[in-house]
Amino acid sequence: MMDTSILQFIILGLATYRITRLFIRDTILSTPRDWFWSKFPPESSKLGYLLTCEWCLSFWIGSLLVFSAIIIPSVTYVIAAVFAVSAVTGLLTAYEDK
Repeated sequence: MMDTSILQFIILGLATYRITRLFIRDTILSTPRDWFWSKFPPESSKLGYLLTCEWCLSFWIGSLLVFSAIIIPSVTYVIAAVFAVSAVTGLLTAYEDK
């Protein structure tokens, strides 16, 4: 069984949120996302729909992060921490804009 601390859980959760947002909404990936949608339209393809549904994609990204944390924890938590810090910054910035 995996022994996960609250901090590790929060890091993985925030990293999952940030990576999901990167794939679904962020402008930096709009070109590959548009290309993907042209091959797999979201309205007629389950694979295309996957890149429009935050609930769906976050499940798979979260699963990959958890399994990665089991297999190679040191690398996973360093990378996840970078995405977690980015998520916190983005959330705080969004809160500031209101």
